[in-house]
Amino acid sequence: MAGEVVRSWGGWTTVSDEAAYLEHLERDTLPKLRALSGFLGWDVLRRHEDGDAVRFVVQTRWEDMESVRACAGDDLDVAVVPPAAQAVLTRYDQHVEHFEVARRD
Repeated sequence: MAGEVVRSWGGWTTVSDEAAYLEHLERDTLPKLRALSGFLGWDVLRRHEDGDAVRFVVQTRWEDMESVRACAGDDLDVAVVPPAAQAVLTRYDQHVEHFEVARRD
């Protein structure tokens, strides 16, 4: 697993737009990611917060940083948030974090 990378990003939506955001991920984002060489999978984490807020953390797994570049472009730390996702998010992280996978069970 040497070189495997996790790209982590977060965004918030409302309870009423939660399903629309998940549908966007499944119908638009996932097929595009699966088409990229080096994409290994993803986890979409969700947490209902105070009031009407729903927080999502999307963690994608990649073979290496060069594979990430195919998704993110040259500025690896800038979040890629298409207009369709922006339309249902109330706010989102402008930047992502990358982590090397040290161990996996």
